[in-house]
Amino acid sequence: MPIVNRIAEFHADMTAWRRDLHAHPETAFEEHRTSDFVAAKLEGFGIAVHRGLAGTGVVGTLKGAAPGSRAIALRADMDALHIHEENGFAHKSLNQGKMHACGHDGHTTMLLGAARYLAETRNFAGTVHFIFQPAEENEGGGRVMVADGLFEKFPVESVYGMHNWPHLPVGHFAVRTGPMMASYDIFEITVAGKGAHGAMPHQGIDPLLTGAHIVAALQSIVSRNVAPLDAAVVSVTQIHGGDAWNVIPESCVIRGTCRSFEPRIQDSIEPAIRRIAEGVCRSFGATMSLRYERRYPPTINTAAETEFAAGVADQVVGGERVDRNYTPTMGSEDFAFMLQAKPGCYIFLGGGTAEKGGVLHNAHYDFNDETLPIGASYWARLVETALPRSA
Repeated sequence: MPIVNRIAEFHADMTAWRRDLHAHPETAFEEHRTSDFVAAKLEGFGIAVHRGLAGTGVVGTLKGAAPGSRAIALRADMDALHIHEENGFAHKSLNQGKMHACGHDGHTTMLLGAARYLAETRNFAGTVHFIFQPAEENEGGGRVMVADGLFEKFPVESVYGMHNWPHLPVGHFAVRTGPMMASYDIFEITVAGKGAHGAMPHQGIDPLLTGAHIVAALQSIVSRNVAPLDAAVVSVTQIHGGDAWNVIPESCVIRGTCRSFEPRIQDSIEPAIRRIAEGVCRSFGATMSLRYERRYPPTINTAAETEFAAGVADQVVGGERVDRNYTPTMGSEDFAFMLQAKPGCYIFLGGGTAEKGGVLHNAHYDFNDETLPIGASYWARLVETALPRSA
C-alpha cells in the first residue's frame, strides 16, 4: 500500500494526537480546546491560521514552493456527539456524556498529518486551505462557515471531504458521482385534542389515538407517494403525550426525520406530512400544527472532481481497492453546504471495524488508528496532483 513514507514515519505522532482529541471531545460550537489544539499544530508547522468562522472554526492556509493562482480546500470536522462512552481504554472520554463516536477525531488528525507533510515539502504550486469545521452533528457548522464568508475569504476552485467508513475494509475507498449521502429534515407534529378521564373517553378527543393513526398513515408517503425507483425515508422517532394512568391528555407530540437524495423528493415530503396529519386530525375532531425544518441538503458529488478524487485514491491504495460506484447512504452530512457552494467530492475511507461491532454513533466505537497514514496520504497526494509544480 503506497502511503507516503514521510507520513508513515510520524504515524505514532498522529496516533497520539488522535487519542488526545478522543479523550477530550467537545460538541457543536463548543470545540474550544479542539480548536486551540488544531491551531497550535498548524502554527507549529508554519501554516498561516485564521480563526473565528462559525465561532470555533479554523482555516490553515499554505502556499506551495512554486507560484500558482489555483487554490483548493480540504475539510475535516472536529465535533463530538452527546453519547456516554462505554469503552475502557486509556484514551476514553474525560468529558462526561460526550464522545467521539463518529471518528471526527480521526478526520481532524488525518488532515493535520497531511498539513504537516505538505508544510515540510511544499511540493505543489498554488494554495491549499485546510478547513477544520465545527458542529457537523445536527447543528450545521458547514452551513454557518459558508454563510460567514468561508469561500469569499478563501477562494477555491473545488473542495474535498472524507469520512471514515467502518463497513469498508482498511485500505479501501468508496465514492460515487451524484448523491453520496441524503438530505436531513426533521418534523414535529403537535396534535391537540380534549383531555378527559381515562374511564370516560367519550367526553374527550383523544390525541394519542389520533397520533397513532398519524404514525401509521405517514408510512404511506414512501410506499404510495414516492416513485418505486426513487428513495426516501420517513421515520417517526419520538412520541410524547400524557403522564398519568387514568388521564387522556390534551395533546401529544410526534417527532421524526425525513431523508432523500433528490431535492424534488425532499420538496414533496413536507406537504405530504401536512396533508396526512391534517386529514387524520379532522377525522377525529382534533387539530394539529406542524414544524418542519430542512437541516441538511443531499451531499452531491460533482462528476469531474469525483473522477479526480477516485484517481488519487487509486494512487494510494490501488484501483482494485477503490469502489467508484458505491451505494449511497441515507445518512447525512453538512459538507453538503460546501458542495452547494463549490464543486467537489466527498469520499469514504475504510475503517474495517463494523464486523467487530465498531459502527458509527455507538458508545463502544473508536476510530481505527491504522487508517491514519492512509487518509493523510490521500490528502497529500490530492494536493500534489491537483496543484502540480510542473503546471
